[in-house]
Amino acid sequence: MKTIAVLGAGYAGMRAAKKLAHANLDARIILVNRNPYHYEATQLHQVAAGTKEPADVTFDIRKAVSPRIEVLIDTVTGIDQDKRQVGLGKHEPLRYDYLINALGFESETFGIKGAEENGWPLVDIDTALAARRRLENTLANYRNSHDPNDLHVVVCGAGFTSIEYLGELVYRMPKLVAKYDLPADQVKIICVEASPKILPMFSQNLVDWAVNYLKKKGVEFHTSTAITEVRPGAVVSNDQEFRANTIIWTTGVRGSHIIADSGYNQKRNRVVVEDDLSLTDHPEEFLIGDVSAVPDPESGRLFPTTAQISIAQADTAAANVIARVQGRQTQRFRFKSIGTVCSLGPQAGVAEIDMMGKWKLKGAVVGIVKKIVNDRSVLELANVKTMLESN
Repeated sequence: MKTIAVLGAGYAGMRAAKKLAHANLDARIILVNRNPYHYEATQLHQVAAGTKEPADVTFDIRKAVSPRIEVLIDTVTGIDQDKRQVGLGKHEPLRYDYLINALGFESETFGIKGAEENGWPLVDIDTALAARRRLENTLANYRNSHDPNDLHVVVCGAGFTSIEYLGELVYRMPKLVAKYDLPADQVKIICVEASPKILPMFSQNLVDWAVNYLKKKGVEFHTSTAITEVRPGAVVSNDQEFRANTIIWTTGVRGSHIIADSGYNQKRNRVVVEDDLSLTDHPEEFLIGDVSAVPDPESGRLFPTTAQISIAQADTAAANVIARVQGRQTQRFRFKSIGTVCSLGPQAGVAEIDMMGKWKLKGAVVGIVKKIVNDRSVLELANVKTMLESN
């Protein structure tokens, strides 16, 4: 009997396991994940801001997957491609005939001095909770310290996660001000971004609306401002210094360090794959999600790593593993985005939807769209019961 290993229970891994289970293969299918739960990575900013709890954005993997899937809770320590085995922290190495590698992402510091030590990333439940504790403890401390920097928050980066976090933060801040009896006029929220443009995936009118919305809520933007160092209590850009005792680090992500550690030919822990998502020298292995680099055949640029693309990749990778097991030809990965939704708290946002026409949305209606997107994501990864329990 063949063994199919799926590494990681994020969007890509969960979807791939679900598709493999439905194929009724005469094969052993093992899903490896370091935690017994899946978390919705696209909602980590809400946990960090305190508008959602971990239970709202997680579900038990074993309850969500088919009984045909063996779930192994362990940490992947390395992959030996020649021996076809996965090193694990607590168990014996796992041998496989086919591998779907969906190990996920880590925070990217780009080698900036002090970023890892002094910034608070949002890459999983633990880091999101740590960032929330930092925010609330620092705000609460102001009553004793009277340090104005306890009332300052700097968000590093203005990508998707950064902007969605800012939206949640400005929504919750009035409640935090009331809770800790803070001087509202002294609270400062600053966003520092190296690029001249925010949310480049959106039309300019939607970007302008989002930026103006956040500015009206008190966010101060500094674009074309490259961060050169992060110190305790300060973000530095050459001769500029933005002082704050809460520094949120959301400048970008890279793939799992296991990729580089295991000797893959990679850049930022992402590996360029064939058009069927397999590796040239190891056709039994498929890389999907944040550890894969997939060129868009139209533009030549790499597809961004989003939940939507990860789920689509999982469908193709699972179908191709099934094809390999059954001795058939694999298929090429094709992707067409159905749109992008960026929330600015629960009551606002911007969206471009390409379904039954092209739609550009802004304001409160985007909150409804975001909930539909989140529910659909859970349904694609798990089942109706899990989706209903997550509401």
